[in-house]
Amino acid sequence: MDILTAEFFQRALIGGALIAITAPLMGLFLVLRRLAMIGDTLSHVSIAGVALGFLINVYPVAVGLVFAIVASFGIEALRKTYRSFAELSIAIIMSGGVALASILFTLGKGFNLNVNSYLFGSIYTLDYTDLIVIAAVTVVVLAVVLLLKKELFLLAFDEDAASVSGLPVRYFNILISILTALVISASIKIVGALLVSALLTIPAACGLALARSFRQAIVLVVVVAEAAVLFGLWAAGLWNLAPGGTIVLLLIAILLVSLATRKLRV
Repeated sequence: MDILTAEFFQRALIGGALIAITAPLMGLFLVLRRLAMIGDTLSHVSIAGVALGFLINVYPVAVGLVFAIVASFGIEALRKTYRSFAELSIAIIMSGGVALASILFTLGKGFNLNVNSYLFGSIYTLDYTDLIVIAAVTVVVLAVVLLLKKELFLLAFDEDAASVSGLPVRYFNILISILTALVISASIKIVGALLVSALLTIPAACGLALARSFRQAIVLVVVVAEAAVLFGLWAAGLWNLAPGGTIVLLLIAILLVSLATRKLRV
C-alpha cells in the first residue's frame, strides 16, 4: 500500500477525481444531443496538437487545446451546413485530425514515445502544471453547468424548442463545443485519446439507464465516473495494470450492472 503515499500517485488521484467530474457532465449533454462521437473526434485532433507542441517545444496540452477548440468550431460550422447529416461533420473533422497527426508524427520521430503517452494515457506522469490546467477546466465547466443548467437542459432535449423560446442556440452550441474541447484536452493525459470517449459516454449511459430525472442523471454520471476512476487507479497501482484501460473496463462493468438493474426494475 506504499503507492498510496507516493506523490505521483496522489497527483494522479487528484487529476483523475477532477476529470471524473467534468468529463461525464459534458458527456451527458453530448449523448442527449446525439453527438457522442464528438469525443473521439476532438481527442484525435488534440493528439495532432500535442504532436505539434512537442515539435515546436511548446506545452503540448495547450497546443492540443487550441487544436480541439478550432476543431469544435469546424464541427459546428459543418453541422450548420449539413443539418440533416450531423454525423458527417464529425467524420470529416476526425479524418482531418488523424491525417494531420500522422504527418506530424513523421516530422518528429524523436518524440513519438512521448506522444504515445497521450494516446494511451499516462496519469502517473501528471505534474503540477497539468493539475492546475485540469483544476481550471473543472472550475469553468462547473460554473457554466450550474449557471446555465436550465438552458443546457432545454438545448439538449429539444434544440428547435430552445430556438423558438428565444435561446441563442448557435452561441450555446459553440459554448458546449468549447467546453467539450477543454475537457478532452485536459483528459487525454489521464486516460489517453483512444479511451477518452469512454469517460464521456459510458457514465452517461449508466446515468440514463438508472436515473428517473435529469437531476438524478447529473448526479449519477459523476458518481459512476468517480467510482471507476478512483477504484481503477487503486487497482492499477496495486496490480501494476494500465490505469486508462483499467478505468474503462471498470466503467463497462458498471454499465453492465446498471443495465441489469434496469431490467430488474421493469
